[in-house]
Amino acid sequence: MTYTGDVQVGGPADVRELPKLSICKLAVGPFDNNAYLLRCTQTGDGLLIDAAAEADRLLALITDQPISAIVTTHQHGDHWQALEQVTKVTGAQVIAHPLDAPGLPIPVDRTVEHGDRITVGVVDLEVIHLRGHTPGSIALLYDGGDEGRHLFTGDSLFPGGVGNTQKDPERFAQLFSDVAERIFDRLPDDTWVYPGHGKDTTLGAERPSLPEWKARGW
Repeated sequence: MTYTGDVQVGGPADVRELPKLSICKLAVGPFDNNAYLLRCTQTGDGLLIDAAAEADRLLALITDQPISAIVTTHQHGDHWQALEQVTKVTGAQVIAHPLDAPGLPIPVDRTVEHGDRITVGVVDLEVIHLRGHTPGSIALLYDGGDEGRHLFTGDSLFPGGVGNTQKDPERFAQLFSDVAERIFDRLPDDTWVYPGHGKDTTLGAERPSLPEWKARGW
């Protein structure tokens, strides 16, 4: 089966199998959130991005295999409704940016800044701080070389635009600048984008629209 990233709440996960990393995407909750389970193929260690909702379905996805960490991309409540329950069952370390950590329902075990690294097994993920949707929003980049680049953007980048900045021109300018400089200026068109809601995209599909996004201000 070819991975598409098209998932529905209540439906099965979509799985992308890379040589070093498996990526499982599951849609959960009333706001159609995406949760991503990353698992190192060499060690079996796992990492969950956004324990958004429906803890029972997330735990069924994890099964009895270990996960060492849960990364919350930002502090908005629809991205952490299942965090406490999944953490209790798995014992995973809770990770977030320090500016958004106080907004989470449980204490954060580790805070990460722009440029920090998070490991899952032998796989390395780079933290990219994208300011504007919230002060401490982060994306995670897996640069797999021949396996491609895989970017988990939370609510900072979607097909068709950057994340919601509540029509605040300063917040929009900051988010657009960060997305342009920290993502589009340094990563190739074939970089696959896994957002916090909805369908996936690639940087190549979105790049031609950057001037339009800037002009419209959202």
